Amino acid sequence: MSQTHPFKPIFDKNSKILILGSFPSVISRKFGFYYTNPQNRFWRVLAGILNADVPESTDEKIKFLLSHHIAIYDAALSCEIEGSSDAKMSKIAPVNLKPLFKEANITQVYANGGKAYEICKKYLEGEIIKATKNEVIKLPSTSPANAKFSLEKLMHEWKVVAKTVIES
Repeated sequence: MSQTHPFKPIFDKNSKILILGSFPSVISRKFGFYYTNPQNRFWRVLAGILNADVPESTDEKIKFLLSHHIAIYDAALSCEIEGSSDAKMSKIAPVNLKPLFKEANITQVYANGGKAYEICKKYLEGEIIKATKNEVIKLPSTSPANAKFSLEKLMHEWKVVAKTVIES
């Protein structure tokens, strides 16, 4: 079934890092915000690497991201998708990152998982490199589908984000 991205990117003029997922899960689409599936480890990973409490409410999550100069969005604006499976994504239309790059001083883009990275490389790479002077960095997915990565292993791999936050 064809789906269009249901919500806006989270960022402000102080955002330095952009984390791109692939496309919101069924649960995230239902609740109208990023990574709302309790099985997704996104918020736990970020809180862990940034030595912060895990944000619970949508307002807390937005405040958490902006206070750490992190922007989030997804790489696909629309696609055909069955359920929440990245493997079942087709007919992908990429997002337009130009307004985000124009308003924020993004210096590094990270892809949350293989599908997000694939979309970035196929459709968004030129725009990302032009805006940041850096290539997108692929991180292991925080999705519950990525069961081979424990929370500890994810935090180890995602520490590069904390390093970028500290340096920026």
